[in-house]
Amino acid sequence: MVMNMKTKNIMIVGVGGQGTLLTSRILGGLTIKAGYDVKLSEVHGMAQRGGSVVTFVRYGDKVYEPIVEEGQADVIIAFEKLEAMRYAHYLKEGGAMVVNDQRIDPMPVVIGAAKYPESIIEDLEKKYRVYKIDALTEAKELGNSKVFNIIVLGIAAQHMDFSEEDWLTVIEETVPKKTIDINKKAFTIGYNQRTK
Repeated sequence: MVMNMKTKNIMIVGVGGQGTLLTSRILGGLTIKAGYDVKLSEVHGMAQRGGSVVTFVRYGDKVYEPIVEEGQADVIIAFEKLEAMRYAHYLKEGGAMVVNDQRIDPMPVVIGAAKYPESIIEDLEKKYRVYKIDALTEAKELGNSKVFNIIVLGIAAQHMDFSEEDWLTVIEETVPKKTIDINKKAFTIGYNQRTK
């Protein structure tokens, strides 16, 4: 049952191939199922692997447009730390940022035209409420490095309006059948890392 609710703004940022689109599909499916009005918007830098990808998910009683304004995101889910830095100014005061402590060099760094910044997470922590996790290592321990995004989502889920049960149901309905169990385990690992 949907109560009167103002719009919640979620941003998912990462690079191509990190699962930002699957993550937004899970979140979109969950909010629709809960009876909210939902708008999703995907912005691709370079759509191929390695390019910047940003997804906005807005949900509430009535949502008029899909784009999150700067300083308005309730939660930023960042799959790569440079992307977290790049979009941090979208986070609203008191919002939560979940950052996967992973470095993926963008093309300017690869070709030597730019340097990858040092101490990104430490700098973000000075200004924002940041929850960091080395989700890739956790996912490898689970047996599948690809589910790291679902671990990060599990942490972010603690800052949204849905039960663990609701999330697990939608994950089951969204991910490929043969990956249901590992994705549910991955989500639970993140969800059980207390951040509140």
